[in-house]
Amino acid sequence: MIRLYHVPLSPFCRKVRLTLAEKKLEVELVEERYWERDPEFLRRNPAGKIPVMRMDGRLMAESQAICEYLDETVPEPRLMPKDPAARYEVRRLCAWFDDTFHAEVTSKLLYERVNKKLMKQGYPDSKNVKSGAARIRYHLDYMNWLLEQRRWLAGNEMTLADFAAAAHLSCLDYISDVDWNRSQNVRDWYAKIKSRPAFRSLLADQVPGFPPPPHYADLDF
Repeated sequence: MIRLYHVPLSPFCRKVRLTLAEKKLEVELVEERYWERDPEFLRRNPAGKIPVMRMDGRLMAESQAICEYLDETVPEPRLMPKDPAARYEVRRLCAWFDDTFHAEVTSKLLYERVNKKLMKQGYPDSKNVKSGAARIRYHLDYMNWLLEQRRWLAGNEMTLADFAAAAHLSCLDYISDVDWNRSQNVRDWYAKIKSRPAFRSLLADQVPGFPPPPHYADLDF
């Protein structure tokens, strides 16, 4: 049995969960309050970060490395293209969402509105929230530009880049911070990926004290 140490509203954990589910791999989910710096968790990952996955007798950290390991060891359905140029584009977009989008949007909205309360770190910083709300528009416009040229974000096949983006946006959608009316292309893309069986467990997530909006689990918005 694969075991994944995670928190429900972590985009990095969600990216791994989507990959596991798409490949129809059973997983035991263990919620980890990583911010409490439990010694047992730090033994699993001295960096103190999630997700951490136990598989094949080893512990693995870093979501991108985990997802690529899964794609190499369980190759169907393939989430990384065979062509080097196409693989580069997937990795570029995964980095875009996990680094740039995360720094400019996810950390400013999700972490301020939810994580601070869960970690008992005070109230949201209104300046950060305003910054995240402004920057997400730029990123949605960039996604719209990509989808005007391609069926999926990195090309004409669904890839790990789509899961990376959907992981972040699904967390923000849980707290109603995505304007789905800004781009029909992005809305259609999200509806398509949200309807996949791999997405079901994410749509069932519940975070105590933070009920999702009614549209969150609605496949037709």
